[in-house]
Amino acid sequence: MRECTDFYALPELAHLPKTRASEAIDEFAVTGRYAHTTEELLIGARIAWRNHARCVGRKHWRTLKLIDARNAVTAEQLAQACWEHLRVATNGGALQSVITIGPRPLPDGREYRILSPQLVRYAGYRNADGTVTGDPAHVELTETVTRLGWRGEGTRFDILPLLISTPDEPLRWFDVPRELVLEVPITHPDHKWFASLGLKWHAVPAVSNMDLEIGGLTYPCAPFSGWYVSTEVGARNFSDTDRYDMLPQIAAKLRLDTSSNRTLWQDRALVELNRAVIHSYRQAGVIMVDHHTVAEQFIDFVEREKSAGRTCPTDWSWINPPMSASLTPTFHRLYDAPDLDVRPNFVTRRPATGCPVTGSRGA
Repeated sequence: MRECTDFYALPELAHLPKTRASEAIDEFAVTGRYAHTTEELLIGARIAWRNHARCVGRKHWRTLKLIDARNAVTAEQLAQACWEHLRVATNGGALQSVITIGPRPLPDGREYRILSPQLVRYAGYRNADGTVTGDPAHVELTETVTRLGWRGEGTRFDILPLLISTPDEPLRWFDVPRELVLEVPITHPDHKWFASLGLKWHAVPAVSNMDLEIGGLTYPCAPFSGWYVSTEVGARNFSDTDRYDMLPQIAAKLRLDTSSNRTLWQDRALVELNRAVIHSYRQAGVIMVDHHTVAEQFIDFVEREKSAGRTCPTDWSWINPPMSASLTPTFHRLYDAPDLDVRPNFVTRRPATGCPVTGSRGA
């Protein structure tokens, strides 16, 4: 009840008739349910982004676009809404921030969910010797969809199907239409051999395994996307030892001394890999922001929020980049919003009973 009341007290909704808030609150008090208008849904989703303590890109929260898919009742309809999401978000490389919001849980609690952690993910195949071909983060998801009948090609960058759960259907998977997945081949501005590594990554990071909570209501099917910070791809996806683990190969190509950590070979390889990622996205005409620029944008966002009389919930460990953090302005300050769990917000999904895939937010 408090969250419902607080939502309608937001300044962004001040133009609504006073009767609208009282009607919603009365209905919520009696049934535990009410329906947002499309305008309320968009405003709530934008504020959820503004409130999300782990996002460094919140300066652009007002640009979020909405695809209202609350009338979807089948997995096929939800998949079609996701394909529209990728069309709108990709925009030929001039990426747009988009959220697609599916139906609310049924009165008996059964939910519509996308079980894939993002709309576009790469498969991970477990080999007999314990190694993984592809993305180790998605071995479990790969094995789940394989048991359901999907067959990948076995490469390092097979696009996984979208896995969708609905109240009245068996678990279903849908191949992501290839024409909707813009991918960027990774090359280096100085080293021609970099292309021989065969790296690529997709353009749109569309997180699909978090719940959206607005005004006391939960939307468990609400994929949202913006654009990548370069270090998400270069310093995490390609570099983490439990992901693609490319630093040893790059160090060998650079002929670095890897005999000791003290040679800083990992640091040097990491910088060149991230140079390649930034260069490649720029060459492909795909929006991506580097960690220095996004940190400056975030500080500007914090100051604007302060001028508007709002604090800025901030998880310090998430808004600082995974490389050269002390060179960015976000590193050298603390933030005056101790409550990180405000609403509206995107929240970590609670486990679903019997769900075969948990997934992670990932990058």
